[in-house]
Formats: sequence, structure tokens, C-alpha cells
Amino acid sequence: MTPGSSNPRPGTGQSTVTPDGTEPGAVEWADVQQRDVACARSAPRYGRLVSWVVVLAIAANVLWLVATNSNFEWNVVSKWFIEGSVLKGLQVTLGLTVVSMILGTLLGLLLAVARLTNNRLLSGLAGLYIWFFRGTPLLVQLIFWYNMSTLFPTVTLGIPFGGPVLASWNTNDLITPLTAAVAGLALNEAAYMAEIIRAGLQSVDSGQVETTQAFGMSRARALRRIIIPQAMRSIIPPTGNQLISMIKATSLVSVIAMGDLLYSVQSIYNRTFDVIPMLMVAVIWYLLITSVLNVGQSAIERYYSRGVRRTLSATRRRLPAADSKAAPMVNRPFMHKEDL
Repeated sequence: MTPGSSNPRPGTGQSTVTPDGTEPGAVEWADVQQRDVACARSAPRYGRLVSWVVVLAIAANVLWLVATNSNFEWNVVSKWFIEGSVLKGLQVTLGLTVVSMILGTLLGLLLAVARLTNNRLLSGLAGLYIWFFRGTPLLVQLIFWYNMSTLFPTVTLGIPFGGPVLASWNTNDLITPLTAAVAGLALNEAAYMAEIIRAGLQSVDSGQVETTQAFGMSRARALRRIIIPQAMRSIIPPTGNQLISMIKATSLVSVIAMGDLLYSVQSIYNRTFDVIPMLMVAVIWYLLITSVLNVGQSAIERYYSRGVRRTLSATRRRLPAADSKAAPMVNRPFMHKEDL
């Protein structure tokens, strides 16, 4: 045998080595591993890295321009940010949002159930309500409620078509800026929440409804115990968006002299003429509130998607790891290192 030969010695179980010092079997086995999909690695994404650098540079430049621009008058912003009238307007904004959202959600639930019922009268009336309040601007509705006394100076309770009057009230005593704001926001929100809840109820598998009927559950109990809890996973995200929209929609009540956050800010800059700084005060407060609501919405979404997340986690555990050295059976070659 000549030096450097890679042929095995006759009569022995030992194999010779190649001139570079490796066994032939090791070379072939490394070849197999390189072709194995379990050892695949994604290519470096330099484009994504460059886009991150560009976006961060632009964001930093914008923040620098805003922070160093003297026209924003940040000293005025800090002076009025926690001023008493501003905080009082903030309380009115939060109160209007909570009350209007609760009333709108409850009424929207009733409308959604009416839309899904087999009773054509209830379904038609619910559809007519949704069509009207979604088809007219919220600002117009607020102004309409505030000026209700021009159409109906008094509100009466009695027998219709000219019958005896049992009780009567002055409309201006009933429709104050507060009641007009709550009525306009809640009734408008109910139309949108009805469609959100209806879509969520329809997302529940029909087999669940059939199961409740097989167990003899009433429709109300089936909704409360089975259908609505499962529909919450589809209802929560758009409801969170509606809540954030409601926070911003309360700024419209300033046109009916309701002392919300924007109205308080406007009252201040009408005296001081610091328009931009006072508007920045309102902007920062709105951003802070919506940021807190985003965190709460994410927590509620995680709570109602627990079952789905468990299923996905179990599926991932059953799948082989991407960095595992063991390839799946469908991709693993039927050879071993000892066979080479």
C-alpha cells in the first residue's frame, strides 16, 4: 500500500485516513448533515436592520425638533398641565366615557340579541335603530339633543292622540348639557356595539348552541353561561377600540358647553391666547389615557385567549425544535454514521 492511500487494510477492521487527516465516513456524514433541513438557518436580514436604523434616526430627529422648538412653549405646558380646571375637565371626560360606554354596551347587547332573534318585528326595529344612529354624525346628534326644546318645549306623559295628560315636564329642565352629552354618546355607541356583539355571538360554533338546546337550557341562560363567555375573545378587541374612540369622541361635547377636557383647555387659551401650548396639554392627557387603556385591553385579551394560547403552546411542544440536531423522520436519511 502506498503512503496516503485511503483504502482500508485488508483483513483488518480499521480504515485509513485521507491526506487531510479525516475519515471518509466523517466527510460523507457531514455532507448529509448539511443537506438536513433541521440544520437550516435563515439568511441574515440586513434590510431589516437598515430599516430599523433609518426609522430610529427619523424618530430621534422628530423628537429633537419638537423638544427644541420654542414655539411649543413647553414651560406653559408644564404650568397648566395639572392645573385645577384642567384636572376637573379631565374628570368630566373620564366620567362621560365610563357612563356612556356602560349604557351603550348594555343597550348594544339588547340590540344584538334582537337582531339575532327570529322575531321579525324586534329584528327590524333593531336594524332600523342601528341604521339611523350609524348613518348620522355624532356631532349632529349631540346638537339635536341639546336643542330638543325647540321641537318639544314640554315632555308629557299621558294617553296618546289628544288624550288626558298625566304628567308634564319642561324640556329644558330635563335636557341639560350633561344629559344631552350622555344621551348622544350612549345612543350612538349602542349602534356600533350592537354590531360588534352580534359578530362575536355569531363567531361561536353552532354546535355550542345545539348543545345548550339539547340540555334544555333557556336562551337567556345559554347566552349568559355558554355563548357570551366564548364570544368575548372576539368582542374584546373591537370593544377596546370603541372605548378609545369614546375617549376622543367626548371632545365633541365642548360644542354644547359641557366642561370636558377640551372645553377647559379652550376656556384657558381664550383668556391667555396660548393656543398651541394648551392644545398640547390636551393632547398629552389624551395620549396618557389611551396608553393606559391599551395596556388594560392587552391584559383582558390575554385572559380571554387562555385556552387558545394553551393549545398553541402544546402544538409547539409537539413539534421538533428548529435548532434540534435530530431531523424529522420524513427528512431524516436512512443511514447512520456507522453505515458509511
